[in-house]
Amino acid sequence: MNSNLLDIKDYIVFLIYFVVVASYGLYIYYKKKSATSDSKDYFLAEGSLTWWAIGASLIASNISAEQFIGMSGSGFKMGLAIAAYEWMAAVTLIVVAVFFMPVYLKNKIFTMPQFLNQRYNGTVGMIMAIFWLMLYIVVNLMSILYLGAVAISGISGLNITLCIVLLAAFAIIITLGGMKVIGYTDVIQVFVLVLGGLVATYLALDIISDGKGVLNGFTNLHQGASEHFHLIFKTDNPNYMDLPGISVLIGGMWIANLSYWGCNQYITQRALGASLPTARNGLLFAAFLKLLMPIIVVIPGIAVYYIIKNNIGAISADSLLTSSGAQDPNKAYPALLTLLPVGLKGLSFAALTAAIVASLAGKANSIATIFTLDIYQKAINKHASEKKLVGIGKISVLVSMLLGTGLALVVGDALMGEGKQGFQYIQEYTGFVSPGIFAMFILGFFWKKTTSNAALFATIGGFVFSVILKFSPDFMDLSFLSSINFSVPNAKGVYEIPFIDRMLIVFLLCVTGMYFISVIENKKKPVTSGLEIDPSMFKTNKAFTIGALVVIAMVTILYTIYW
Repeated sequence: MNSNLLDIKDYIVFLIYFVVVASYGLYIYYKKKSATSDSKDYFLAEGSLTWWAIGASLIASNISAEQFIGMSGSGFKMGLAIAAYEWMAAVTLIVVAVFFMPVYLKNKIFTMPQFLNQRYNGTVGMIMAIFWLMLYIVVNLMSILYLGAVAISGISGLNITLCIVLLAAFAIIITLGGMKVIGYTDVIQVFVLVLGGLVATYLALDIISDGKGVLNGFTNLHQGASEHFHLIFKTDNPNYMDLPGISVLIGGMWIANLSYWGCNQYITQRALGASLPTARNGLLFAAFLKLLMPIIVVIPGIAVYYIIKNNIGAISADSLLTSSGAQDPNKAYPALLTLLPVGLKGLSFAALTAAIVASLAGKANSIATIFTLDIYQKAINKHASEKKLVGIGKISVLVSMLLGTGLALVVGDALMGEGKQGFQYIQEYTGFVSPGIFAMFILGFFWKKTTSNAALFATIGGFVFSVILKFSPDFMDLSFLSSINFSVPNAKGVYEIPFIDRMLIVFLLCVTGMYFISVIENKKKPVTSGLEIDPSMFKTNKAFTIGALVVIAMVTILYTIYW
């Protein structure tokens, strides 16, 4: 690619974006400065975020480099099927709003380890607090920084190392203002990332139609790349290992989504400081935005595939090939952005940066929240003042970002570099802990007899089961599972279990183990839940119900059309 891809006008557009976000963040910070000495206000923006700010912040934190770069790359490689993560997430957000949020808010839960501590015991809560910190830093912060830097470097021509450092610095500036600053600046970030993403999609479809309009472009794309417009793969599809057919609808995809959206401090934190109606409306708004996301992060990847396949000439095929000749999916979106005209390229550059920075800020804030409230306050300094807790939170932000930056610089290329799908890396390795976490939460919610030892079994056993199933092809033949589509041969002819199916299997093993452990322990000493749960909590108002049904209907229609 050209090493000087941005014009001075593009940098001016980007500078305007930076100044607007930073200025608005400072305004919010100083407007509420008196409240920032309160730890719950700093970490949760308690009672301050509106429904639209909550919804926008959820999407801004969720949509980052792994979507713009990783998911676009997966769209380039496997097509529309990767949109399952977005469209199934829309339905998942409805489930979380109806069933999860009432439990958290009724019981005044502010962090996920606090929930585990209150429902089970301090040991379970502390183990998971450490678990989450490691996951957020080693997988999430590192991957967001690396993939984001790859994209920005591809567009601007700047050195990847410099891009990693600059992204981390920008995110620190936003994060140090606390959740209130993050929440309200995320509204701007979402507007910019959606606008910039739509511009890139428009350009791609216009190129495909030879200037005859977006609708003609989409028609040509759908007809010319029809193999990329299937949401459900058959077992003979080369991408079945990543998205194993019907499991995206009734199998392991639910485990991944419910764990991410319902049991994840990074996500739920935005709604934990609000009232139930506000939290639910925010999640519903996020669900509608989720329906839009594949248009700006998946369609561009398919468009780049079409452009290269048909040799339109706008994008060089060489830019998407590795040294060994294999296609490099992570370069699809940056390659598309190089086609934008001056000014609009700066807007898309700002949109991409907005997505990355918002996600980094949200992740760093969650790390600070868990470390400060669940580790420092409980195990190190139980009598720390509110001011001290906020100070520790800010130090945690700096330390976590430094660790994430170091990992991105040292191992980012090895794990997500040339020829690898960054989005799939994140999903698979997060999936090592998701099944156990979700089993522990769902039984903790709705079965009062679940014991602390059963929860520990899910915490540790879930991870162990995942590792065993991941490496089981090295020491045993799994072809016997192929009859039920739970194993498929890889490029070497060795039968493996797709990671989404692994999550379902591990979840079922965890639930089974938790059940028997709890039954045995309840015979010795009956256990009761430490949570307040009332069936009336799960009732929704008419407006929310109508909105939820619309989201579910739209997802159903999409899967019916593109099955």
